[in-house]
Amino acid sequence: MVTSGWTAAPAQTASLRRRGAVLERAILDAALEQLSTVGWNALTMEGVAAGAQTGKAAVYRRWSSKEDLVADALQAGLPRLEEAPDLGNVREDLLALCVQARDAMYSRPGYALRSVIHECDTAQAERFHGVIFEGVVEPVIRLLGEVVNRGIGRGEVRSDASNGYVLDAIPAMMMYRSKMCGSEWTDGDIEEMLDQLMLPLLRPGGA
Repeated sequence: MVTSGWTAAPAQTASLRRRGAVLERAILDAALEQLSTVGWNALTMEGVAAGAQTGKAAVYRRWSSKEDLVADALQAGLPRLEEAPDLGNVREDLLALCVQARDAMYSRPGYALRSVIHECDTAQAERFHGVIFEGVVEPVIRLLGEVVNRGIGRGEVRSDASNGYVLDAIPAMMMYRSKMCGSEWTDGDIEEMLDQLMLPLLRPGGA
């Protein structure tokens, strides 16, 4: 019994000594893990504290509600989509970008984000609209715009295609089919969407 007590002490001491950014990162990671496993409704501040191996007081000192904690966890954890692929033609660029977006959707933060979207009530969801738009929707639309404009410059894409309706089509389709149809968006699914929907929409003259 004495030996067991002494062997447990270093781990406990190490946990207690975490401070600042290291502890905050552990708490944010634990929040994402909770969201992706038990979901929004079952997530508790106590559960996050246990996952981070800290006390719940340490969580409450930094975040007064689980809405605030989850918003920060999503902002910190969502994969960054920062650069549009440039592979020489619009189809390959769109395919590479859609694969990046799909991988972000099915990352741990992506699962966490969908848990929030699906389980929050309307009032709670308002808290996350900015996180969703700034972290997911806006980067994808911005990069789609870069791909489409590059295609216009090469003569692959009709000159009036760089507009909000066209650029919304891919994220809207991916989000709709993921949520309503349970689509996991295999590479084949993405290629079919591009060949059957986006490329005919983008071609000069609709050819």
